[in-house]
Amino acid sequence: MILETNNLTKMYGTKAACSNICLLVDGGQIFGFLGPNGAGKSTLVKMLVGLLFPTSGMANILGSPLGNLGTRAKIGYLPESFSYQEWLTGEELLSFHGSLYGMSRADRNKRIPLALRQVGLSGKEKQKVGSYSKGMHQRAGLACALLHDPDLIFLDEPTSALDPLGRREVREIMLELRESGKTIFLNSHLLSEVEMVCDRVAFINQGKIVASGTLAELAAQTVEVELQAEGLTQAALAELASRSSSLKTEGRLVRVTLKEREQIPAIAEAVVRNGGRLFSLNVVHNSLEDLFVDLMQSGDQ
Repeated sequence: MILETNNLTKMYGTKAACSNICLLVDGGQIFGFLGPNGAGKSTLVKMLVGLLFPTSGMANILGSPLGNLGTRAKIGYLPESFSYQEWLTGEELLSFHGSLYGMSRADRNKRIPLALRQVGLSGKEKQKVGSYSKGMHQRAGLACALLHDPDLIFLDEPTSALDPLGRREVREIMLELRESGKTIFLNSHLLSEVEMVCDRVAFINQGKIVASGTLAELAAQTVEVELQAEGLTQAALAELASRSSSLKTEGRLVRVTLKEREQIPAIAEAVVRNGGRLFSLNVVHNSLEDLFVDLMQSGDQ
């Protein structure tokens, strides 16, 4: 297990920024960590990389307890908000970060061109960081996180400043890293991208984990069915509502949310038995955005 947390908690006075966080992250996967602003995502990551001390709980990273210096040398981290020395060139910036990692000059000279090529900054290494565009700044930050060839990489909104082509390139980098056996812990608000690259995800809301698993497992927890029917009586709608966790109607169109697929025949039978005419019944496959909205709304109630 690359990453394991057990009831990890961070308190600020009486307010819990993170409360009893329990996560398991296997090696060689991309793990998505999702939640609204202020949910506790960055607080958790800062505890895991050693920037914040937890109030209580435990964590193991790469087989060692939280805070182990040897483990930190095997971790890469791209924060959401960062600022680099504008008077340095891209090459000098990476060399400086390499020295912070404890890399020898020979290792830095070997790894810097590889990292620049990996993030698409080859040929820009002699330019001052202050002349970089916002997207180039993001790429430079990613290069710093990958420079020392870490085993576990924390990426906090890595594509937030990139155009669609740049986002695709970062996705390809993440997939290549996974193929080489690296593990990525990804914070992102771009749900469509998470859906494309993540093996497993966890949702956090108000400092607590509200769901975790593969996308298929999470999608299977609820089933949304779309009906087209006429002559739906109040009795029919009442029975549909009693059998579902959510009911929405718009003319002939009815959407019901069920807890399991086995309830679908009973929904169709309820329409017909109560005098309705059923024209179609389709199972709607929830997107990651649908799951996100449902989980966040249910947590706010």
